[in-house]
Amino acid sequence: MARREVAREGNKRARLWLPVFISLVIQLPGVFVRVHPGVGVQNVIRTTPLPVTIADLALTLLGPVALIFARRFPGPVVAICAAAGAIDLLAFNDDGRAPYIALAFAIVGAIIRGARVWAWISIAAAWVLTLAVSLVMGIDLQPGRVAGITLGILILMGIGEAVRSRRENYAEFSRRYAERKQSEVQAERVRIARELHDVLAHSLSQINVQAGVGLHLMDAQPQKAKDALASIKDTSKTALDEVRSVLGILRAEGGSDPSAPLVPEPDLSRLAGLAASIEAQGIEVHLENSISTPPPAATQLALYRIAQESLTNVLRHAKATEVTVNAGRSADDYVITITDNGSGGGPSRSDGRGLLGMHERAELLGGSLEAGPVPGGVGFRVSARIPAKVGD
Repeated sequence: MARREVAREGNKRARLWLPVFISLVIQLPGVFVRVHPGVGVQNVIRTTPLPVTIADLALTLLGPVALIFARRFPGPVVAICAAAGAIDLLAFNDDGRAPYIALAFAIVGAIIRGARVWAWISIAAAWVLTLAVSLVMGIDLQPGRVAGITLGILILMGIGEAVRSRRENYAEFSRRYAERKQSEVQAERVRIARELHDVLAHSLSQINVQAGVGLHLMDAQPQKAKDALASIKDTSKTALDEVRSVLGILRAEGGSDPSAPLVPEPDLSRLAGLAASIEAQGIEVHLENSISTPPPAATQLALYRIAQESLTNVLRHAKATEVTVNAGRSADDYVITITDNGSGGGPSRSDGRGLLGMHERAELLGGSLEAGPVPGGVGFRVSARIPAKVGD
């Protein structure tokens, strides 16, 4: 990480100082010598008055020095370079003189850094004023040179706009990618939280009931109290294995923890065991599973967890003596219905996390869930539908 930060800082400094260095290397020699095709190198210091040389040197240094501040003030820098370039062209109209290269870096840098309006207005104003002054003062700017400078400016503008557009597209792609990764992480957290809720709510509810039974019968019926403790042991062991299996996803990159027990995901074949665990708490359970062909694993898990959560709510809140669980398949859907004869209420039977989790499980597979009091009677009903085409 430290090396990456050092490299990034080095790249920033290079992008700042390299244009300054290149501008000086190209422009500064033109103050002292001229290169004329067919004539060779001409020393202009001997034939140029000292005040003119000083002014030329100051103008030459102005652009490169301004580029030092281009990162913080890209707009004013391009305006300064445009003015300096115009003065350089008008005052030292010499074919042997190097172009005002600092202006090229200022144009591209301003557009990339978001000062597009500064760049367009500064360049347009400087170029129009340069042409107007040359006409008024009779300065001979050859048509070929005017056309070349105009074309060069347009090319620089195009390069700046292309780089800016590419950066904006990359930034937008990075933002969307980060949002998608965040959404995936959040969805995984919700899934794990839902699994833990279903496992813990069901198991702890049974443990709570069995512990109450054991305490109540410890003196009068020691054998039944012993059976209750044995049931607590089995239930807690199963719950711990499932919890460790779920948490294994968080502790290993590969999506599983080698130290976690290999607990298969619950499916519809475990409905009978689920019903038996509820019956052990004194509630009569009528189970009917008419699904002959096993659905996909995701559908089976969702149906099992919905039945588990519903039966847990019956145990905790319903004050019921009897519950019916029907699992079957219609033409297009797998359907599971849990109906009890209780009269109790509670947050999990109305607007709690348990009911929310059941809705999420059904909706994630394209299904739906309905929960509410039995019409015209006593009790509560949960009915979930999951399309049969999911995973088929």
